Amino acid sequence: MRYPDYIEQDFEFPEFYRVRMNYPDDRLENLDAEIVRGMEEVLPTSGISAGDTVAVAVGSRGINNLAQMVKVVCRKLLSIGADPFVIPAMGSHGGATPEGQRAILEQLGVTEDLVGVPIRSSMDVVQIATLYGEVPVYFSSDAFEADHSICLNRIKLHTKFKAPVESGLCKMLCLGMGKHAGALTWHNWALKYGFYPLLKDMAAEVVRLSNVRFGIGIVEDANDHTAYVEAIPAAEIVTREPALLEKAKAYFPKLPVRNLDVLVIQQIGKEISGAGMDPNVTGRASDLMEDDFSESLKATRIAVLNMSEQTEGNGLGIGLADFITEKVFEQLDYEKVLMNALTSVSVRKAFIPVRMPNECKAIQACFTTLGPVSAQDVRAIIIRDTLHVFEFWASPALLDELKILPTVEILEKSRLEFDAEGVLQLAD
Repeated sequence: MRYPDYIEQDFEFPEFYRVRMNYPDDRLENLDAEIVRGMEEVLPTSGISAGDTVAVAVGSRGINNLAQMVKVVCRKLLSIGADPFVIPAMGSHGGATPEGQRAILEQLGVTEDLVGVPIRSSMDVVQIATLYGEVPVYFSSDAFEADHSICLNRIKLHTKFKAPVESGLCKMLCLGMGKHAGALTWHNWALKYGFYPLLKDMAAEVVRLSNVRFGIGIVEDANDHTAYVEAIPAAEIVTREPALLEKAKAYFPKLPVRNLDVLVIQQIGKEISGAGMDPNVTGRASDLMEDDFSESLKATRIAVLNMSEQTEGNGLGIGLADFITEKVFEQLDYEKVLMNALTSVSVRKAFIPVRMPNECKAIQACFTTLGPVSAQDVRAIIIRDTLHVFEFWASPALLDELKILPTVEILEKSRLEFDAEGVLQLAD
C-alpha cells in the first residue's frame, strides 16, 4: 500500500520524558491469611458442610494474584471436607466456548494442577427467574447443580456506565455466572431498563433464587497490588459492594492531565480492560447509553500499537482508536471481536481504524493529522496500557504542567527510537 508522501518521509519526533507517578504501596502483607480469615467469618452461616459440592466462579480479568487466591479458596473448602470445583464466569469471553474459557483460566494461571480441584467449563445455563415480566435471568448449569456456589472478583470501575455498583461481584453473578446467555441478556435489555438498575435487580434475583452463598470482593491499589479482600454473605452483596467500589475509585490511577493531542497505547487486551482499553483512562467510550467518560481525558488522536498475547486476537476496543498498526490488524481474531461486540452491544468498539504499516508511522500519523502544530508543541503521552499508567512517556509540551505536581517524578529524557521494522524501543 502506498501512503502519502509526508507519511513516507522520515519524521523528527520531539524528545520524550519518562515520568513516574508515585502512589503509596498498600498491598496486603499476608494475602492468604486475609482470605482465610474472611472465609472463616462467612462459612459458619453459609450452609457449606463436609461432602457438599461447591462451584467456585472465576472471571477472565487480569487480577493480580488471581491464581494464588483461587488456590487458597479451594484449599480452605477442601479443609472443611467440601468438594469444590472451578467454573469460568466470563460471559462471552474466550469466544463463548468451553475450550476458549478454560484456556483463558489457564493463561491466568488457574489450572487444575495449581488449585487442586477440577475445572468445569460448560456454557450451559438454566433460567431461574424473569424480571419485569420479560427479562430472563440465567445461571450456570454447573453451578446450579452443585450444592453451593461462591464467586471471586475484583471491584472496579466499569467501562460502560457510572453508578453505585459497576464491575465486581454483582456483575459476575449476572453476566459471568449467567454465561454467554446472561451477558447477552443484560447488555441487550439494559438499553431499555438501564445498565445499573437492571444489574442491581438481576443480582438480587440471582442471590434470592440460586445457591450462591458468598462472594469475595477484591480491591487493588494504584500499583495493581491486592490492597483489600472481603468475604461477603450473598444476601449482603448488593448493598455492600458500593462501599468497595468507593475504595477502588480512591485507588484508581489516571493520567495527571486532562487534555492531550496524542495518546499512544502500546497494547490493548481483554485481560487489561473489558473494553480493551479502559475509557476511564482514555476518555473514549462512544457507545449507546454509555456515560460521558471524557471528563477523565480528552485526546484528539489515539494510536494502538499492539495487542497483548493473552487477549488471543480479541481486539475489542480498537474502534475507539484513530490509528492501529498493520500488525494489530493481522493479529485480529475478528470472530472473537464480533462475538464480544454484539454480545455487549458495543459495535463501535469493533470498528477498524486507519491502518498504518508500523508503530513509527502510527505515531507519526497522530502528530501529522493535528493541523498546523509544531511537533515540539504537541501534547503527547505514551503508555504501556490502560492498566499501567503510573509510568509513562510525555512530550516536552507537557513538562511544565507535570513538574509542579507533587506525585510526579521526571526520570529521564530520550529520543523515540525505532528498530528496522518500525517498532518503538522504550526503556523498561
